[in-house]
Amino acid sequence: MKKVLLTMLASVFLLTGCNTHKDVIIKVNNKPITQSQFDTEYKKVATNDMLARMGIDIPQDDNNFMYLMIKDKVVNELIVRSLVDQEIAKRHIKVSNADLNNELKTMIDKVGSKEQFNAILKRNGVSNEQFKKELKEEVKVKKLVNMIENVKISDKDAEIFYKKNTKKFMYPDRVRASHILILANPMEIANKIKSQPENKDLSDTILKEKVMAEMQARYAKALSIQAALKNLPDNFEKTAREESEDVATAKKGGDLGFFAKADMVEPFATQAFSQQPNTISPVIQTQYGYHIIKVTDRMAAGQEPFVKVKDQIKLYLQTQRQMVILEQLINQMKASAKIEYVNESYNPVKIQEKLKEMAKQRQQAAEAVNPEKFSAAPKQ
Repeated sequence: MKKVLLTMLASVFLLTGCNTHKDVIIKVNNKPITQSQFDTEYKKVATNDMLARMGIDIPQDDNNFMYLMIKDKVVNELIVRSLVDQEIAKRHIKVSNADLNNELKTMIDKVGSKEQFNAILKRNGVSNEQFKKELKEEVKVKKLVNMIENVKISDKDAEIFYKKNTKKFMYPDRVRASHILILANPMEIANKIKSQPENKDLSDTILKEKVMAEMQARYAKALSIQAALKNLPDNFEKTAREESEDVATAKKGGDLGFFAKADMVEPFATQAFSQQPNTISPVIQTQYGYHIIKVTDRMAAGQEPFVKVKDQIKLYLQTQRQMVILEQLINQMKASAKIEYVNESYNPVKIQEKLKEMAKQRQQAAEAVNPEKFSAAPKQ
């Protein structure tokens, strides 16, 4: 629910924190959205980890198709955020420390422990301070939705949904396994090496050699651990606590709980599902590093009983209804808002026109290169 609300409202940041309006690009009911705010949000989207891993660099250029797509998305999110902030202020919605602590406790309880929760934040590059700021905005939004309609889902509602969607609650074969992870990602190692002052002028060749040497050292460490455990599987939990670099599971002896094959990356999944219980795997490499796996249990495919999933269904149905309420509110606010595009290049109509023109040019270029392929295609 929390993630969905945040997605609807865009990445959370306070629009009221800017002291200068010199770079205003949009006004929403006379409240300014500035160029610096757009640039900050654009950077978050355009430089995310997924694009970086794919080697995609999106310049801030109106003649770039991807730039325009992100620009359109960010402009809409900024306008929505401004409207929601204004509605929250109008309704005098406040968030106390008790509200924040209760919400935080609920989230930590769902994850399992404070240590696991902090590990998740670290893995996603989110600081505790940043998370608390976002959580505060999120709680405000939840209070806003509850002011409009306090959604209640009954057990009967959940049961009806369960009976209509039985396939959703079928689960495939699952195994329970523990693992020891020795982190080894070439890109992360390279970045760490380059961040050291003495390595700022390293050539690509030397950098590659250093990365390979570090990868080999980490593989050797994993091999040594695997060899020590091969004939002593009962020592696995103790070794995981001492050696595993997966912080979230190390304190639990490496336990990952039950999971389906599709839940894990290859070749980790293939190894775990082909392995007999209480045996130690060879060293398995994934994008995260080197794993040593111990399978501890198996569970045949089946269906989750209603009593086990009732609370999850109720939360899901509650979230869906709250999303509808929120979307309706946003549409109403947009319809009645006075939105002025001080810089017309940020007008979504203009952005869409440019996107359509660029898409048309791309199509024409593709047809010119390979006319036979497109000659048989039906005209849209």
